[in-house]
Amino acid sequence: MGRHFFSARCLILLSGFVAVGTTAALAQQPAPRNRIAPTSSYQQGVFLVFPFENAGSSPRLDWLGEGLEELTIQRLSAAGEQVYSHAGRITELERYGLPHTSKLSRATMLHAAEDLDADFVVFGKYTSNGTSLTVEARVLKVNPTSLLAPLPETGALNTLMDLNMRLVWRMLTTSDPRYPLSLAEFTKRQRPLRLDAFEHYIRGLLATEDDVRLRELREAARLEPDWPDPDFALAEAYFARRDCDSALPWYAKVPKKHDRYAEAVFATGVCRLLLGQPDRAEEVFTSLQEVLRNNLVAGADLPEILNNIAVALARQGKVPAAQADLARAAELDPDEDDYTFNSGLLALQANDAAAAARFFRESVEREPDNPEDRAMLILSLEKAGNKSEAEQERGTAIEAFGPNGLPAIHLDAKNEFVFKLIRIKTELDVTALRAGLESPESGSVVAASGGSADTPAAHIRRARQELSAGHVDAAEKEFRAALAGDPHNASALQGLGEIDRRRGKLEDAVKDLQASLEARDSAVVRTTLAKIYLEQKKPDLARTEVERALKLAPNYAEAKQLLEHLQKFNANQKKPGGGAR
Repeated sequence: MGRHFFSARCLILLSGFVAVGTTAALAQQPAPRNRIAPTSSYQQGVFLVFPFENAGSSPRLDWLGEGLEELTIQRLSAAGEQVYSHAGRITELERYGLPHTSKLSRATMLHAAEDLDADFVVFGKYTSNGTSLTVEARVLKVNPTSLLAPLPETGALNTLMDLNMRLVWRMLTTSDPRYPLSLAEFTKRQRPLRLDAFEHYIRGLLATEDDVRLRELREAARLEPDWPDPDFALAEAYFARRDCDSALPWYAKVPKKHDRYAEAVFATGVCRLLLGQPDRAEEVFTSLQEVLRNNLVAGADLPEILNNIAVALARQGKVPAAQADLARAAELDPDEDDYTFNSGLLALQANDAAAAARFFRESVEREPDNPEDRAMLILSLEKAGNKSEAEQERGTAIEAFGPNGLPAIHLDAKNEFVFKLIRIKTELDVTALRAGLESPESGSVVAASGGSADTPAAHIRRARQELSAGHVDAAEKEFRAALAGDPHNASALQGLGEIDRRRGKLEDAVKDLQASLEARDSAVVRTTLAKIYLEQKKPDLARTEVERALKLAPNYAEAKQLLEHLQKFNANQKKPGGGAR
């Protein structure tokens, strides 16, 4: 059911990278062909770019705020630097309940960068007198914290592209004087773009009305027909409307080297499912899975892909193979309820109501506040002949959702209910895709934090990728390697806490997370700790932690949802005859 507050996989990964639990929750690494060859002196870093502030009085240039952010991201990526995408930043701000239009303090930006293991924060401002434009960029080093001197650039409004080119190159040379590229070499790595096409593209991204968004993006695509970014954005706009016939041609234009290619292919597969073409969907998802296995350092299977392959297989009558993929997906993402829910549906289709009840009970445990999970559990218990247990579950459901809170679900002889209820994953969590890529020159992993693959940050990124692939032992090894270099690394301690939780070693997980909090307070870590306390039947401790999390991040959605769940739990406990199930 998407990324909800019981999704530990997304939570633990996004606490270090962000967001994209959504389609573009986080930034992709630039194409390996552009990566700067490691030297003995220059060390690449990870950049987090924020919108620039319009310090002038002309609202017609407001689009430049996010325009300069996006252009800076593109310049850094094309030069081989590691940089979070616009979508990744948005996801991180939403995780803390901050509108993406908020004017953030430097302290807030720094905190976000620390949670993302970024090395540099980029922000700035701009003014215009109508004919000329002045842009001032600032670079904030994260560790050790230091704010570098302002970097101003001035030029005619119609020279924005060249002005930004010089500015980004100056940022890199100022951040590290050992930066190896000259301005001419840096410029050669960049895609030439028309200013009018870029403006239409940004205005399209910022548009709040569908018709305006589509019109602006189509104009950008017309002016720059070989630029894939408007193509992907157009595809996403049509996909959001579930207009797959219009989305598919635009997704097909996204090249393999583009950093959103995996998402484009994934959405193509979803469209094939929505269009009733399971054989073509299977082919698309299987192909994407093989590409990712061959290119990811960990050879990761992503659970969203496995789930959708299973849906495609089930629709073709290949139920045993579908169940195997769903079991693997559930193993990779132990808190997501969709995979066990789908397994329950397939068990019902096979007239194995007892097995279906086991799957649906696991779904309820993963997502206690989902009424559809509870309704299917009750239905399968009744079908298996467990009337008393079904009535007990019904009573619990009435307390949780009210007398009319459960959806009405009817089985049919042709098993069409399976395909009406089966859950397709429509968003790809691409967290694992950014942890590390193979260098085409050496065949070795190039760390996101620089030429050395042995920094704590590099170990943490590989650990998260291993964890997302379900390789718990390999992830633990990387987290411990990070702690060897930095014994108080909050992210590494948080990662070990997640591993201990997966292994059922809850006391050890609590100690790890408490140590992480001593190193750096975090609403995400406190929310994870609250979940563990809830698993240990310690609701008072859980409530304390989630309340502390909300003091740090008052609008943090996952913490708010967990607090609501705790409040329901307490309300049920106070009712006559109430008690924990």
